[in-house]
Amino acid sequence: MNRSKNLQRLQNETFDICIIGGGASGAGCALDAALRGFKVALIEKKDFASETSSKSTKLIHGGVRYLEQAFKNLDFAQLKQVRHGLEERQIVLQNAPHLARPLPLLTPVFSWFEGLYFTIGLRMYDFFAKGDALPKSRWLSKKETLLRMPSLDAKKLHSAVLYFDGQLDDARYCLALAHAAEEAGVAVANYTELVGVKKDTNGKLTEAQVRPTEGEATFGIKAKLFINCTGALADHVRLMANPKLSKRIRPSKGVHVVLPYEVLKSDDAMLIPKTSDGRVVFAIPFEGQLLLGTTDTDYKDLDKEPILDDKEVDFLLDTLTRYLAKRPDKSQVKAGFGGLRPLLAASESASTKKLVRDHEVEHDPTSNLVSLLGGKWTTYRYMAKDTIDKACELLSVDRECTTAQHLLVGGEDYAFEDWKIIQTVYRLAKDIAKNLIRKYGSRAHKVARLTQENILWAQRLVDKYPFIQAEVIYQVREEMALTLRDVFARRTRLEILDWEAVMEALPVVADLMAQELGWTAEQKQQQIDEYTAQLQSFIKSAQ
Repeated sequence: MNRSKNLQRLQNETFDICIIGGGASGAGCALDAALRGFKVALIEKKDFASETSSKSTKLIHGGVRYLEQAFKNLDFAQLKQVRHGLEERQIVLQNAPHLARPLPLLTPVFSWFEGLYFTIGLRMYDFFAKGDALPKSRWLSKKETLLRMPSLDAKKLHSAVLYFDGQLDDARYCLALAHAAEEAGVAVANYTELVGVKKDTNGKLTEAQVRPTEGEATFGIKAKLFINCTGALADHVRLMANPKLSKRIRPSKGVHVVLPYEVLKSDDAMLIPKTSDGRVVFAIPFEGQLLLGTTDTDYKDLDKEPILDDKEVDFLLDTLTRYLAKRPDKSQVKAGFGGLRPLLAASESASTKKLVRDHEVEHDPTSNLVSLLGGKWTTYRYMAKDTIDKACELLSVDRECTTAQHLLVGGEDYAFEDWKIIQTVYRLAKDIAKNLIRKYGSRAHKVARLTQENILWAQRLVDKYPFIQAEVIYQVREEMALTLRDVFARRTRLEILDWEAVMEALPVVADLMAQELGWTAEQKQQQIDEYTAQLQSFIKSAQ
């Protein structure tokens, strides 16, 4: 992806559609619109997936909790959400097979009745997912359960129910969407902030005023139609376009902690169906660690990044402890993060836990702004389809959506076993070769080839992880990485795996990025200082 070239296009061309927001929904809309033949611009205030889209539980699912609520409350909106999620689950898995894969999940139970209850529920989940390729659920004996997850408390355990959903690397999946959109002709640019709008004499939007990175000159992007895909910040753009609109988004904060793999000792995930705050919690193996979350609380201060705090750490550890033979210690927490759900709320008094993760495509006839509101990761493609269907209606064209069959960047000719070729040809360690295939898919050879340009780039960023220096070079040259956090948080994912490892790798990554981006010594030090301060604030808050 060439950001400089794209910024030139944004300044000099007129587009059919300009999409504001580079998360999953925005990148999904951009790809869909481009494949339908529209001339498209996609801008993002920070980095792709820098907000909600990189801070999920990494699951692709219909929502077991929504299914339970649908039948308990006869809520057909919840049932529709489950059906859409399960339909989209298979598409998410097949369109980027290097970034998404099936995941077995265990639900431990403590009585025969509990086992029967969850077995019936998950059989219904299977029924709504009929026709897809994932294995069906089954009730496991106590012995089978402990073989799969030996860390469980054998004294309390009766049995468990096993079912399957999907898992994805959310930030890299979003990046693959943006990259695929650019390859389909979209002018894509991160760090390009919307600062104002221009309208015609009838009050319709004609131009988005944007500022690329701090200090660069503001310019206008001209388009026939503007689409707001800014998630939890959607009301800000809506009110910029039309100050008379009422707010629609009710942001909810969810956090995750990361623990060592040994806490669960399993390649299966665990669904904890009952918590003190009325949610479900997942304990999920991710990138060799254990991801535990999430919570659900109101969040008002949208100018500040939501981060993990010590009380939330305690809540999640307490929740997990009830199922384990040995309580995890707070000192074992390696990293963590907070994110926002862009929930649609009918009233201020409604509990965020009861709000449906559905979406709505809103068209404001006064400004002509289209806003994609609400939704969740699993249904990003379906949400984008609805949105671009609306765009077609407003632009008076009739073009079919084709994204269900469109492989994303790295998914073309993908074969996991190609890691063996990379290992042999480029003389890389087994774990490094496997990581390259999982992160970059069929483009992994392009990353590995950089080690022939400079042999030093074959070195690891930090000893205990498979990430190598060549990845940083590739991420800058091909994936629009502009800051240290772009690399650590959203491209290697080291920030959400191990804060200490990030601190150790920081000088090496800073040197590589400075070399590629032409940073001065002062600019490099500023990047290091700012990111170090950010990491230290995360660590302090979680203790």
